[in-house]
Amino acid sequence: MTPRLSRVSGKDVLKALLRSNFSLVDIEGSHHTLISPAGKLVTVPVHGKKILKPRSLKSILDQADLSVEQLIDLL
Repeated sequence: MTPRLSRVSGKDVLKALLRSNFSLVDIEGSHHTLISPAGKLVTVPVHGKKILKPRSLKSILDQADLSVEQLIDLL
């Protein structure tokens, strides 16, 4: 059974991706762009502690090739 998507902020997702060896490439306004070791770009909206909508979080996980379990382990 797949665990539910966590209720997390963009700031928390950004920290988790940085722990997962992603590198910060650009910041444009409140959107942070990261690159994975494999060369995939991921954009994370960081609006303070505002919780990401489930669809936005799912899109970020798809871009980063991460599962919900992997995200939970990185948080």
